[in-house]
Amino acid sequence: MKITVSVIKADVGGIGGHTRPSDELLNAVKKTVKNAGNLLIDSYVGYCGDDVHIVMTHTKGVDNKEIHQLAWNAFSEGTKVAKNEGLYGAGQDLLKDSFSGNVKGMGPGVAEMEFEERPNEAFTVFAADKTEPGAFNYPFYRLFVDALSNTGLIVNKSLAQGVKFNIMDVEKGEIAELVLWQDKPVLEAALMYPGRYVVSTIYTKDNEPIVASSTDRLHNIAGTYVGKDDPICIIRTQKKFPATEEAGSAFNNPHYVAGNTRGSHHMPLMPVKLNSAASIDYCIPIVEALVFSMHNGKLVGPFDGFSTPDWDYVREVATKRALAMRSQGFIHPATLVPAELEYAEGYNAIIDVLKSKMKPFGSKSQGMKKGSYEDPD
Repeated sequence: MKITVSVIKADVGGIGGHTRPSDELLNAVKKTVKNAGNLLIDSYVGYCGDDVHIVMTHTKGVDNKEIHQLAWNAFSEGTKVAKNEGLYGAGQDLLKDSFSGNVKGMGPGVAEMEFEERPNEAFTVFAADKTEPGAFNYPFYRLFVDALSNTGLIVNKSLAQGVKFNIMDVEKGEIAELVLWQDKPVLEAALMYPGRYVVSTIYTKDNEPIVASSTDRLHNIAGTYVGKDDPICIIRTQKKFPATEEAGSAFNNPHYVAGNTRGSHHMPLMPVKLNSAASIDYCIPIVEALVFSMHNGKLVGPFDGFSTPDWDYVREVATKRALAMRSQGFIHPATLVPAELEYAEGYNAIIDVLKSKMKPFGSKSQGMKKGSYEDPD
């Protein structure tokens, strides 16, 4: 049976700032999805930080207008509640005034895949907050390229053959297919800079979909800062795909990602429990693991993948790394380079003041006589 799994997320309001949606906002989204009639086979609504995610199963295929319209309507209803309650950032990710057939490019993040359902279909949704789509580049690399992280690359015949990565240039909106193992150096060069090149999808050599990930950058859509992009992805697991525990362990080394407060810093990505609020400790970037089984499109779960005791230690590691980076203050690499700053307008205005005070080196205004400078030995 061919099933489509669609995961669509958006930030439409948070309590007191970018923390978590209110219960009434969530109820409005859930009610809209529940009233979808026969459009969906099954669904789940949850949140990661201030982002609400809707997991939907259906037989309509990817990029389906009805499915995307449902998600848009649900987030619009949540926005109404957010405005009535005075929540922060009400409707923040709804960048257009009306739905135009597909939510891609309209603000919400989308990860979808259509496939022939296996007898024991398993997949995990990883939902992140306070970071950018490229935050998944390193975990994807560990999972599909690095045998030191994933022994499955040696013992699993399908994975050992290599996979096909589709890499999105988020600045130009272009995509390239890179094939392992011959394109490994090219892939590594691309993943080196997650602010520009982002993993969009991953397939087996025989074109079975394994990964679908959101890639939209809100800054590029809106033309100004409206919040970080908070990616979400689907990873199919077990059998010829990565094992569930291999996919999960790709997040056990909290790597530094762009995002957090004002979307302008580097901080580690912390695995957290389902439906966790964003931290007010400088908005440490967070990621959740929603582990599902599925049969005939009906969902079982989610199991909270990051809820077991071992992840408490990983969270401690992430906290220590976060505090270490914050001790760097505003000095790079604690903050992003100017081209990546989400509040670039404010920064550029201050730099303009600096530029206005600049004079040729050695001028009288700097208290030096012309020609008095001597090179050091």
